[in-house]
Amino acid sequence: MSHDHDHGSATTNRKKLAWAFGITVTILVAEVIGAFLTNSLALLVDAAHMLTDSTGLLLALTAATLIMRKPTSKRTWGFRRAEVLSATLQSTLLLGVGIYALVDGIRRLFEPTEIAGSGLLIFGIIGLLGNVASMAILASGRDDNLNMRAAFLEVVNDALGSVAVIISAIVISTTGWMRADSLAAMLIAILIIPRALKLLGETTHILLESTPKGLDLEEVRAHLVAHPQVLAIHDLHASQIATNLPILSAHVVVEDEAFHTGAAATLLGELQSCVAEHFVVSIEHSTFQIESSSHQAPEHEGHD
Repeated sequence: MSHDHDHGSATTNRKKLAWAFGITVTILVAEVIGAFLTNSLALLVDAAHMLTDSTGLLLALTAATLIMRKPTSKRTWGFRRAEVLSATLQSTLLLGVGIYALVDGIRRLFEPTEIAGSGLLIFGIIGLLGNVASMAILASGRDDNLNMRAAFLEVVNDALGSVAVIISAIVISTTGWMRADSLAAMLIAILIIPRALKLLGETTHILLESTPKGLDLEEVRAHLVAHPQVLAIHDLHASQIATNLPILSAHVVVEDEAFHTGAAATLLGELQSCVAEHFVVSIEHSTFQIESSSHQAPEHEGHD
């Protein structure tokens, strides 16, 4: 049932991403033409942002397709981690665009160029309408996984960028103050950079196989050791393959008699149910190695 639900969700998200990708590419072409005609840095930066977003949405679309593939003996988790890799690349691209916009915006504050305000306004409105449409399409799936969240974040940033372009166009048309374009470009950068860093931190956390956020591993250890049949826990590890897919493994030491009475088999089921139901982060994929207290297999130093 869970697999069927995930598969259906992935299919729906793939369709949403395809629509958002088509809209974003259309806006990209329009803004490149607009930046050429108006000589606007803000519009050029937003077009560059659109280019990275188009690339990011293409990555997201590819990842949404890959994660639907079934696991194989070569890839035992299938392509589930594709969504994390995609989100990492998207956040890196966003960060690069943000830094470029900030640096070039500062430069243009001191060297303002002539901007066609009326043309800038038209292209800004076109961009905003397209971004709002993409946001509406992706909104319902933004919490499904990091891949969808990154895609939604990109179009939100695009929409905010379009608003900044529109405001700068109005200021330039009414006052003739060309530096408004540079300020708009810098505002877009300020909006992009923190969000890109936050998303990059989240994806890096998963790629480094850190303990899933919200899971206190020492609390898990204490809870498992509290079981009356458990003497000790060592080699306790928890990580995350992808969004909503945490895994855990541990070596569990019990009395020798547990293997003779059949208690070890019962204990295994109890431990698996425990980590799946007791903690805030539900771990349905857990592996426990039950060991007798007389077990003398060599262990690497530093394992605990």
